[in-house]
Amino acid sequence: MVDGVFMKILYIGCVESSYRFLEALLLNGIDIVGVITKKFSVYNSDFRDITPLCKKYNIPYIYVNNINEDQSLHFIKRYRPDIGYCFGWSQLIDENIINLFPKGMIGYHPAALPNNRGRHPIIWALVLGLKQTASSFFKIEKIADSGEILSQEKVDIFYEDDASTLMRKLLAIGSKQIVDLTKKLEKNEVINVIPNEGGNSWRKRNKSDGLIDWRMSSESIYNLVRALTKPYVGAHFIFNNKEIKVWKVKEIIDISKKYNNMEPGKVVIVDQSSIFVKTGDNLIQLLEYDSVVINDGEYLI
Repeated sequence: MVDGVFMKILYIGCVESSYRFLEALLLNGIDIVGVITKKFSVYNSDFRDITPLCKKYNIPYIYVNNINEDQSLHFIKRYRPDIGYCFGWSQLIDENIINLFPKGMIGYHPAALPNNRGRHPIIWALVLGLKQTASSFFKIEKIADSGEILSQEKVDIFYEDDASTLMRKLLAIGSKQIVDLTKKLEKNEVINVIPNEGGNSWRKRNKSDGLIDWRMSSESIYNLVRALTKPYVGAHFIFNNKEIKVWKVKEIIDISKKYNNMEPGKVVIVDQSSIFVKTGDNLIQLLEYDSVVINDGEYLI
């Protein structure tokens, strides 16, 4: 409840952003009438149990595997919410569920909609070396990430950022956004919506997208590693028929061109703390990686 105005919100989510945004709402005195979540998820590397918040604030909740199943429908009907918030749920929502909310449903996408819809927005932004992304809240429609944009804040991406730091920035900004947006909705204030038309859509990544090809530029390898570092699955290369995960690297620019005549993938230096590998143009210093014995002159292919 905000300034005496009550809006019944039903909340859906099961990842880190779900937890952080729910926590922000509750800390600001906003009422949540019910929560739908999961006990675990094999699809979300940033899965987080949000039921501790439910228990702390005495909010009814249920676990489901499929948001579109009858259990969800009956739960929503029981609490007759005005609006639904669905943040961090890797599944399209059927129209019969969306239509249960008189004021519709709001979703979240950490990208600059209408561009960059689709899967793995934090990963792709870093892999592609983008300098900016955004934190976007939008009306949920039948087609993913296609509804009107209700709130959007630009987020700068610095060279030093990785998946973890970029996620933290997005969650900090998103937590403030959703509280501000909710207060406006509670008061029926006019919201300047942004049309969500045109733009591109990112595909679902697969395991081969995380394979380091040493013929790539050092910048491309750096971007790949920082994009897939924790909480994600890690980039990898193959050495002696074994998959080696890489979590942190440093790009070494070969100004002297000393290694110009060496093939990509060749190990040029091994010291006590790291390994230096020739890339398509410069060197990559491996700083954090799976335990493995690699010697000077070997090839990481």
